Amino acid sequence: MRSILVHVYNDPGLEARLQIALDLARSFDAHVTFLQAVTHQVLIPGDYTGTLTAQMMPVVQEQADELRRAVEKRLADEDVRWDWVQEVGMPDSRLMSHAGLNDLVLVGSVAPMGSETQPSRLAGALAIHGRTPVMVTPKDAKGFDATKPAVVAWNGSPQAAHALRASLEMLRKADSVTLVTVTGEEDAKKYDLPPSEGAEYLSRHGISCEIVEVPALGRHPAEILLEAATVRDAGYIVLGAYGHARMFELVFGGVTRRILKDPKIPLILAH
Repeated sequence: MRSILVHVYNDPGLEARLQIALDLARSFDAHVTFLQAVTHQVLIPGDYTGTLTAQMMPVVQEQADELRRAVEKRLADEDVRWDWVQEVGMPDSRLMSHAGLNDLVLVGSVAPMGSETQPSRLAGALAIHGRTPVMVTPKDAKGFDATKPAVVAWNGSPQAAHALRASLEMLRKADSVTLVTVTGEEDAKKYDLPPSEGAEYLSRHGISCEIVEVPALGRHPAEILLEAATVRDAGYIVLGAYGHARMFELVFGGVTRRILKDPKIPLILAH
């Protein structure tokens, strides 16, 4: 992993995102690109002529420039290679346009102008429509230790397999890797890849792992996965992200959606 793309937005989780990006860059000797999407499409109720909106554009740009100056000052003494990209446009389209030549995209758990009680639509758009894995960072994180144990959510789906493949470099550095399967989960019955095949794939890449099968017993799979991560003091969870066809861009599958609401540790998503 040599290129990391980070979404810069003035949200409560920005400092956590910056610190995680810096820690990742040091662990993998990577270059970090900080991308700031400046949205000039300000919607003001009753502004039918667009006059007030036009007047707000310089204010929005000045706020963006002020944030850039503050973050660049914060990064000035860091021993990490980085650059800054500021572009006009919506965050999802700007991040998507740069993600293709990056190895990992970092976004916050709350999307711009999103609700803190709902999963990030930005993370969803990037994970489902892109091919670069997405790390969703908790807003209270203090940093990132790449050597901590890793938990991989496994339900045998193509999305789980893709997330596993996309995380190989991360998993190689982990002290331990655990594939967690929730038995009795409805989704797991639809697919043909047992956890043993996931473990065999990892072994071919020199990564040993433990397989843990936990019966659902009426509990939500997300609760079980989070518990497994907590017990192992995991540094992150690898998760296959998937959406329902009716609202593909907005709605994750139940497990992904539940975990994304308020992640306590970083999540690595791939579709």
